[in-house]
Amino acid sequence: MAGRLEGKVAIVSGAGSVGPGWGNGRAIAWAFAREGARIFAVDRNEAAMTETVAKVKEVGGRIVTHVADVTKAAGAKAMVDAAFAAYGGRIDILVNNVGGSEPGGPVEMSEEVWDRQMDHNLKHLFLACKHVLPVMEKQGAGAIVNISSTSGIRFTGSFNIAYSATKAGVIQFTRALGVAYAKKGVRANTVVPGQMHTPLVEARLAGQRAGGDVAKLIETRNKRIPMGFMGDGRDIAHAALYLASDEARFVTATEIIVDGGMSAKCD
Repeated sequence: MAGRLEGKVAIVSGAGSVGPGWGNGRAIAWAFAREGARIFAVDRNEAAMTETVAKVKEVGGRIVTHVADVTKAAGAKAMVDAAFAAYGGRIDILVNNVGGSEPGGPVEMSEEVWDRQMDHNLKHLFLACKHVLPVMEKQGAGAIVNISSTSGIRFTGSFNIAYSATKAGVIQFTRALGVAYAKKGVRANTVVPGQMHTPLVEARLAGQRAGGDVAKLIETRNKRIPMGFMGDGRDIAHAALYLASDEARFVTATEIIVDGGMSAKCD
């Protein structure tokens, strides 16, 4: 039986991870490959994709890696050109998964950090779509999945003003794109993760928010979620898989929230 993405070419940016385990990009590459997609994995750090490649190959998938800084115009164009060449002149799916947060509000945050957050979390969507959309429009088909955050729809406990603003921007960017390209056969949707247990928890967030106490941070985050536990990158991957597949042929310009009920909670 053919997989849900059999033979489709999927670009996954941010396909590496800061550590071992199920980062969102890594899990998306793995889940898509398991369903028959040919993966074009992109990250600015080649070593970060080593485990991604291994997981894709474990499920018999095909994967080509590419190193690029997709927040830069040249890097985004090179990514799309290389993906187009690698798999015979098609790009069926684009997953924009690059992102990261910096703490602080307008007073504490420098202008330089604000500008970097705009590029890191939002500008790369614009640049990737600039080069992918002509390919998809010519094909008459394509699916774009952007990764946002519940920080873009709620105050989730940390004051990271630029991250919140950019992740809200991802959602509206995608809605507008989905409507504009609906009659051209190109769908665009967003996955909105809540507080997930990705490698970022151990590698960075525990140090920033819990004095390095990983167990304390995990306990705090779990308590905020109605289901009582954090999901991981595989939960994001399964939502992205649905949106990228033909099962979602009538779904565009909208979002799937994956947060264990956290954003619906009142406190």
